[in-house]
Amino acid sequence: MNAAFDKYYKKYDTWYDKHKFAFLSELEAIKKVLPQDARGLEIGVGTGRFAASLGIKTGIDPSRNMLKLAKERGVNVRLGSGEDSPFLNEVFDYVAIIITLCFVKNPKKVLEEAARVLKKKSRIIIGIVDKESFLGKFYRRKKSVFYKQAKFFSVKEVTDLLKEAGFGSFSYHQVISILPDEINSVEKPQKGFGRGGFVVISGIKR
Repeated sequence: MNAAFDKYYKKYDTWYDKHKFAFLSELEAIKKVLPQDARGLEIGVGTGRFAASLGIKTGIDPSRNMLKLAKERGVNVRLGSGEDSPFLNEVFDYVAIIITLCFVKNPKKVLEEAARVLKKKSRIIIGIVDKESFLGKFYRRKKSVFYKQAKFFSVKEVTDLLKEAGFGSFSYHQVISILPDEINSVEKPQKGFGRGGFVVISGIKR
């Protein structure tokens, strides 16, 4: 999967320009739970679109080409995988994993590593395309160069994985009510899940 992102990194990056309002809507959902004036890490930072827009200073990703763009956007990048983080224990105030979870080899290990580098009582923020939503079903049928190898998750599946990794006190925010191609204004996030294609799941390290 890493090879696809390294090869098509420019195609991936331009998606956010072509689907500006979908991207801005996702940002609004993440901002609902994003700590302010805190040290954050994005696992699977990619080209740095989310990190740069949200003020997340540090990111890790296995794609060298994607990290070049993230670095140009001002993100402090590290080459590596979420399963084997190079960071010390309990150094971050929050960790964001946006879209990335469906592409990693070992989701449980990624979440355990996130817990390890998080301070106690700190927050994890997961952004997913909900497998059970209209958008998740659409992407599974479409089988794009990126999503054809993805393993989509439902909100319940991610919540269960987070519980196993030592998180609790969950909250949910959803957005994207129509296909990204059709969105022509920024959508307002709603609490819960079941209607929006993009769901932000937040939990606190116990």
